Amino acid sequence: MTSEGLPRELAERVLQRLGLGSSPTVDLDGLTALYGAWCRQVPFDNVRKLIHLNRKDSGPLPGDSAVDFFEAWLRYGSGGTCWAGNGALYSLLRSVGFDATRGLATMLVAPDLPPNHGTVVARLGAERYIVDASILHGVPLPVAERGAQRAVAAGNTPWDARLNYRDGRWIIHWRPLHKPDGFDCRIDQFDVPASTFHALHEKSRAWGPFNYQLYARLNRDDRVVGTAFGQRIDLGVTGIALQRPLDDGGRVRFLIEEVGIDEELAAQVPPDTPTPPPPR
Repeated sequence: MTSEGLPRELAERVLQRLGLGSSPTVDLDGLTALYGAWCRQVPFDNVRKLIHLNRKDSGPLPGDSAVDFFEAWLRYGSGGTCWAGNGALYSLLRSVGFDATRGLATMLVAPDLPPNHGTVVARLGAERYIVDASILHGVPLPVAERGAQRAVAAGNTPWDARLNYRDGRWIIHWRPLHKPDGFDCRIDQFDVPASTFHALHEKSRAWGPFNYQLYARLNRDDRVVGTAFGQRIDLGVTGIALQRPLDDGGRVRFLIEEVGIDEELAAQVPPDTPTPPPPR
């Protein structure tokens, strides 16, 4: 196990589940293969967090440790929100030999917000690449010295993301399920310690945008599927988001049949509740 990586046996199980067999090569091809497999098989979701908060569990938030995240994914097929998912991806990358760091970012839902998002950066020689376990942009985003870079996969993709340099910061323009026209995420720092992820993850216990209503997102071959705000959403290459309401039974079936979450866990997700205003 490399520094802050996973136990060897767990890392091997994760790679097998991702369909990679053995450790990927520590180069751009290997990074692209690992991240692409992650985007297709590890959902961004708040399933375990909703259950945890509904039970008023005072223990560590689900996925706060990479070991907990992956043991749950292997058993239930669940992922996590940004601090958990990106913390786990960071540890997996370190386990197979990549020079990875945790990054700090801000989802710009309003101006002048403090950092509210975790991401991951992998360095290959002099080059850096963003691989985000929440945005799920399909291929690594290259960080150039200046100008604009775009994540390009084969053909047009519904998870298209652009990395632009603006006002002295790198900005990822991406497509959330509920805002298919696009949304900005500002990169604030490229290297922060585990304690930063833990502290901001724990801070989200009191209030967070994923504490009240079910949210899930996963890439498929030619589309993104997910649920947000009580809707089942299908985002295709045309950029049109097809939506239909999900009742309680429909939510459970969607999690099981389309996201791949185990029935035992899916059945425990509490009903949605209105999201209160943030405490600021």
